[in-house]
Amino acid sequence: MTVLPIFGLTDAVDSSEGSEPLPFGRWILQQAERGGLIGQLAAAAKSDRAFPRDGDPVDVRKRLSLQGADPDMHEALDDAEMDWKSL
Repeated sequence: MTVLPIFGLTDAVDSSEGSEPLPFGRWILQQAERGGLIGQLAAAAKSDRAFPRDGDPVDVRKRLSLQGADPDMHEALDDAEMDWKSL
């Protein structure tokens, strides 16, 4: 947070430029209300106690493989990764 003096007063301004991006796993969990396959992926992730919440796309892909996810879920993961990277 940066404090800027303005005419003798100070205003707090949130400087999120240096903040860390939301981990991919947590971003996926936030997509549960989304429609389509990404929403289904998020719903499945929410019900999986071992889902890598702080994981990157590679970690999530490994978890899907371990669970024997169908090809549609792997495709949804690819789409989700593109959306997450665009943030």
